[in-house]
Amino acid sequence: MTDRHDVVIVGGGLVGASLAIALVRQGVEVGLVEAAPAGQMPAVFDQRNLSFAAATVNALTALGVMQQLRTPTGPIRRIHISRQGDFGRVRLEAQDYGRATFGQVVVARDFGEALEARLDGLSGLTRYRPARFVGFAPDEAGHRALRIADAEGERTLHARLVVAADGTRSAVREALGIGVDEHDYGQTLFVARVRATQAPDGTAYERLGDDGPTALLPRGDRHWGVVHGVAREQAESVAALDDAAWLARLQRAVGWRIGRLVASGERSAYPIARVVAQRLVADRAVVLGNAAQTIHPIGAQGFNLGLRDALTLAEEIARGDDPGATSRLAAYAARRREDRERTLAFSDGLARLTANPSPLLKPVRSAGLVAMEAQPSLQAFLVGGAMGFRGDVPALCRGEAA
Repeated sequence: MTDRHDVVIVGGGLVGASLAIALVRQGVEVGLVEAAPAGQMPAVFDQRNLSFAAATVNALTALGVMQQLRTPTGPIRRIHISRQGDFGRVRLEAQDYGRATFGQVVVARDFGEALEARLDGLSGLTRYRPARFVGFAPDEAGHRALRIADAEGERTLHARLVVAADGTRSAVREALGIGVDEHDYGQTLFVARVRATQAPDGTAYERLGDDGPTALLPRGDRHWGVVHGVAREQAESVAALDDAAWLARLQRAVGWRIGRLVASGERSAYPIARVVAQRLVADRAVVLGNAAQTIHPIGAQGFNLGLRDALTLAEEIARGDDPGATSRLAAYAARRREDRERTLAFSDGLARLTANPSPLLKPVRSAGLVAMEAQPSLQAFLVGGAMGFRGDVPALCRGEAA
């Protein structure tokens, strides 16, 4: 069986589904290859807390996704950054930059349901699910051929552009022969929902430590989303803690900024590694989202960066008749360079510096926090990146029609 599309996206997660919506909105005929069957959420749409930068909120509102959320989001009105054992702290207020918020906290499952509601019934979209990428087939002029397997057997899809949005261990990226650079941070992040004696007030806390960051994110349900980093060798013992011991550990990590922690939901654990594709494009193919770069979640940059990948690609596709033209893909890669390189450097540098326990680095870190608190220009640089306004920003992220 053979099907033809302008664009085939392999991967129906956060970035792949968002790209599909953006392209169909432009009149592009899209095939979406998804691992999860109809009526079932992909595993990525779990209880993780996603911090949407302001640029991301702008774009997802323009795409009609934010309006589909059925539960309230948590506004981030201020950010508080500190490190255990170091002097200094950084406090950022959105109102100081003429904005009501820096962004919003959204539960991944709620976001998945909103994407599904938006995808459902889109004309110009063909969904192959459950299906998996098998490999590439011999191409024909102007198209790339890929093989997928679904309940009906194996079929071949032909597309003028193939998009790899199939995650960190991307099978499409591997089949394209695109190598990766990897770094294991030796950390595991635990994610949960917690309740404290103080309800969220719009403050997001980032508490840095030797074993990784601990973040408290203000959810919209009067709970806090917690992300707690531990050394990989401690992960098994932390997972085995009962709720009382788990909450006590978190309390030691974050202090009493939100009062006493009184309850925790189920914990999920995620080993953290950096996986960065050595190039973004191949013949009639592009990698984006986690397939292009999986980064440390410190600073909450991962999905926001991936969405900017997707929307930049959508803009480039809209500028020509052939979505897989070499010139279009070269333009895409050039536009993504600054944002990608700066975000990768920021995330990796912050993760390595703040998790290094060397006493020689303590005065450097403390001086950096003090300087950041005192220098508006340094704060503005941090805020611009945190809000998603870095490099060549897609029009939808800027709140403009496209």
